Amino acid sequence: MALLGMRDVSFHVGGPALLDGISFMLEPRERVCLTGRNGAGKTTLMRLLLGEHKPDSGEIIVTPGTRVAYLPQDIPEGLPGTIAEIVAEGAAHHEAEGDWKVEMEAELWIDKVGLKPDTLFSSLSGGQKRRVLLARALASEPDVLLLDEPTNHLDIQSIDWMEDLLKSSNTALLFITHDRAFLRRMATRILELDRGQVYDWACDWDTFLVRKEALLEAQEKEWADFDKKLAQEEAWARRSPKARRARNEGRVRALQAKRLERAARRERQGTATLAFGESDRSGDKIVETENLTFSYGDKPIITECSTIIHRGDKVALLGANGAGKTTLLRLLLGQLKPVSGTLKLGASLQVLYFDQLRAQIDPEKTVRDNIGGGQEWVEVAGKRTHVMTYLQSFLFDPKRAMIKAGMLSGGERNRLLLAKLFTRPGNVLVLDEPTNDLDIETLALLEELLVEFEGTVLVVSHDREFLDNVATSTLSIGPDGVVEDFVGGWSDWKRQHEERLAREAAARSKSGASRSPAVTPAQAGAQPAKRKLSFKEQKEREALPKKIEELEAAIAKGVEAMGDPGYYKQAPADLAAANAKQAALDAELAATYKRWEELEELA
Repeated sequence: MALLGMRDVSFHVGGPALLDGISFMLEPRERVCLTGRNGAGKTTLMRLLLGEHKPDSGEIIVTPGTRVAYLPQDIPEGLPGTIAEIVAEGAAHHEAEGDWKVEMEAELWIDKVGLKPDTLFSSLSGGQKRRVLLARALASEPDVLLLDEPTNHLDIQSIDWMEDLLKSSNTALLFITHDRAFLRRMATRILELDRGQVYDWACDWDTFLVRKEALLEAQEKEWADFDKKLAQEEAWARRSPKARRARNEGRVRALQAKRLERAARRERQGTATLAFGESDRSGDKIVETENLTFSYGDKPIITECSTIIHRGDKVALLGANGAGKTTLLRLLLGQLKPVSGTLKLGASLQVLYFDQLRAQIDPEKTVRDNIGGGQEWVEVAGKRTHVMTYLQSFLFDPKRAMIKAGMLSGGERNRLLLAKLFTRPGNVLVLDEPTNDLDIETLALLEELLVEFEGTVLVVSHDREFLDNVATSTLSIGPDGVVEDFVGGWSDWKRQHEERLAREAAARSKSGASRSPAVTPAQAGAQPAKRKLSFKEQKEREALPKKIEELEAAIAKGVEAMGDPGYYKQAPADLAAANAKQAALDAELAATYKRWEELEELA
């Protein structure tokens, strides 16, 4: 029996219908990917299913007794409470069986998340928050789980964890994702939202791509034949007085019907044109490090990094959430001063920085003013181009170009940041999570641009297929802070990493790895008594989340400044002072986190 779906649903948000009489049903245990271009209405469709919007016409179908849960694209701001309290909200349907059942169900999912139950949700990283919200959703034991970009903010290990968790559940899934590796592993069926219509493909992703291409070719041929016949009929009507005779009225009516059909046709959204002007070539060596280390206070982040990056290298940075990928990026760019070791930067570097916080976008300015700064023209690749023409190449029509950037979707904001970035010449591209929220067509174009770019690319991304398609080498940050070089992208790193683990396991087995002395029950129980927080410490603990937010905002502002090419043209003393200030903020943030952890242990 079908669980959830739509029957002849239409929904308008100005202009053509976002959803135009669509119908589909979701069956038990199906894993269905909802795909489509940015702005096609995917999130709106989910909100209609959840009852957050009402359709203009048609029916939302929910089979009685079906429990539906939702993991939104954006992490809710200001969500209060501890991990245990938030996950218990999902298990609240067990209240009739007693509080013990709610607590037991919450503990089960918190254990799978791998975090401490008493930790405040507001203090977690983006990836940890996604884990907690997924645990809350699954704790409700839903029949249907709706997921909107579930891999955002997660590191690759967490995505693997999520995939395994979802595949082992009996929950039906309807999910939106740009992560092609996640899509390939999870989807058993594809729903494509295109120009207001839903196309149902009962196949996996790769089969869908082949069938979709064939459909588009057939549609283009059909439209070309239609347009040819329409042009012939229009020519006949213009030149022939016979068109006005009674016996030709049927042909005239047919012509009028063809005109209406042509006017109602919705063309496919165009493809973004990604291009930018490369500056003068840099030297052959971009970065050379030897025995580089870095710490925030007494907390080591990078304990060993020795590498050479050459012009033309496309380098992926891998590591778990919090491992220090962004810190390593800034170290390699000379924006942070290492504790020890040597760092040599190449000559004639012009760095373009794409930051994952999109701090370079002013949400209060229009899309147009974010690019042109009030000017009518921009210079791209040595050519003077009108701002509106340039924005249209990034799929912003004139109407969309005049709205505030804060009103854009996540994918549109990323496209806008790329558009802003590419107005500047550069020979080193630094991309921190550039793939979040981009539709798959734009991702493919970005990959092609990066592969053909003759300069150097440093990229942090959780998108495994993106890294495989772009990266020529990988710098991997281990749990001990050691940075290692690997040839190739993510799949190559994974293969080499697993081979090494297998060799190490075999070596331990052969040599008989030493075991720690047995601990007696008496010794195990001899733990020191845990003291309580003082009143002063309790107040300090409550104030730390706000302080962390303020420090992160200050750091984001500094990152925004670093994205301006003029930043690197400052006098050496001013540049050193700005970098020192940023390093001090980073150190203070790390110390604040550490203090918060200490107080949480006592709470």
